[in-house]
Amino acid sequence: MGSAAVFGLAPRGARAGAAAVDLPAPGPRDICPVCGMFVAKYPDWIATILFADGHAEHFDGAKDFFKYLNDMPKYAQGRSADQITTMGVTDYYGVTRVAAGEALYAAGSDVLGPMGHELVPLADAADAAEFMADHQGRRLMRFDEVTGAVLATLDAGDLDALGAAP
Repeated sequence: MGSAAVFGLAPRGARAGAAAVDLPAPGPRDICPVCGMFVAKYPDWIATILFADGHAEHFDGAKDFFKYLNDMPKYAQGRSADQITTMGVTDYYGVTRVAAGEALYAAGSDVLGPMGHELVPLADAADAAEFMADHQGRRLMRFDEVTGAVLATLDAGDLDALGAAP
């Protein structure tokens, strides 16, 4: 099951773009719960999950954000998906945090993030088309299309396995 199905956040039909979200910024000592890197060092890549109790988890990129969502028992002991109130990723062009469930994600491009091959969040279809053309993206996905298999493919650097861009 895709993460979006769990959270009810999958975008449906036409949309203007991902809405901006107001989330706390990571502090200088906040570390990614997936890889252990200091998140604030990578402001162009930050993703954040905010829980109902006010606790925020910050990530050094969308790839680790999705790993966390796909395996919360491993990374978020004592927390569950129904406790999440807001999720945001940093839009590549605007460098602002946008609603994770509304963003588009480019995979297999020539743009590398802090953890290598990365999912690149894009706020709207026009930006996504431009990015895919300019950066040789292999696959463009909605939130609910990002799977564990896609994440493993990126980690392995097997970009051909992502398929060709439409």
